[in-house]
Amino acid sequence: MDTTVTTGTEESVWGGGNRPLNASYGKMMMWFFIVSDALTFSGFLVSYGFSRFKFIETWPIADEVFTHVPFFHGNFPMYYVAFMTFILIMSSVTMVLAVDAGHKMMQKKVILYMFLTIIGGAIFVGSQAWEWATFIKGDYGAIETKGGRILQFVNAETGKRAALADFAKTLPEDRVKHVKSEGVWYMDEGYKTSFSLNEVVEGFKTSPNILIRTETINEEGEKTVLDRSASLAKLKDAALVVEGANLIRNEYGSRLFADFFFFITGFHGFHVFSGVVINVIIFFNIILGTYERRGHYEMVEKVGLYWHFVDLVWVFVFTFFYLV
Repeated sequence: MDTTVTTGTEESVWGGGNRPLNASYGKMMMWFFIVSDALTFSGFLVSYGFSRFKFIETWPIADEVFTHVPFFHGNFPMYYVAFMTFILIMSSVTMVLAVDAGHKMMQKKVILYMFLTIIGGAIFVGSQAWEWATFIKGDYGAIETKGGRILQFVNAETGKRAALADFAKTLPEDRVKHVKSEGVWYMDEGYKTSFSLNEVVEGFKTSPNILIRTETINEEGEKTVLDRSASLAKLKDAALVVEGANLIRNEYGSRLFADFFFFITGFHGFHVFSGVVINVIIFFNIILGTYERRGHYEMVEKVGLYWHFVDLVWVFVFTFFYLV
């Protein structure tokens, strides 16, 4: 004889007929995506933190790296990155307003706020592309030693960084860049620096006001500047000239810094770019009245979740990569 035990809680247990947390299928899938993507970004940031802690004494100082502003010449540490952050946060505000207008079925306001969100996202993506180009191109140039260390140059009189062009000596050399049609094994050389190693070394020897600055951070939190005799001795270990940054070399210091910069900001930038594309598609659907006919603007809500997630991730990237 079978015995059935009744606990009195059967009706309170979800049996598949109701929506979890009263959320639609689309919203639930968006939340699943956000959670999984958050783990990926967390992995990037944790790896960055571990690497920075391990090489804390030689890690580049962000205030000395991100000092550029479009159309202006000078030293503006973190100004433009702060501007990018402000733009992205404001685009999140306009997205909130778009979602709220959608709840009230106010089509014209949804169009306006979605348009402003798209503009904000486009400005951020364009700014990030400009930041990449500036980072890759470099500013001053440096020397890489045989051990892989970066040696930068400073003006002893002003204490400011000195570019290779400020002291490098032009020598009569027949050195040209190899191309596929002329190079060995039909391979491109890659890129040719503005000055050869000999030109930098000879120029340094004839410029007594130029000193070498190493990667090591001193007790004052600044890069260590060597005296003239120590600089000349250090220069004997020079191996090649470095201009700008890529995944292999980095004139600003540790190559890991450049690697994490490209991977973290690039991965986030791809998310922002994707969000802008999706926003544009939804924007035109709003203009065509697609969601008015459906009787709701849930699609705007779903893309709003994604956009807020992208903004929140940037807050963490900005804090841990640029500020801390």
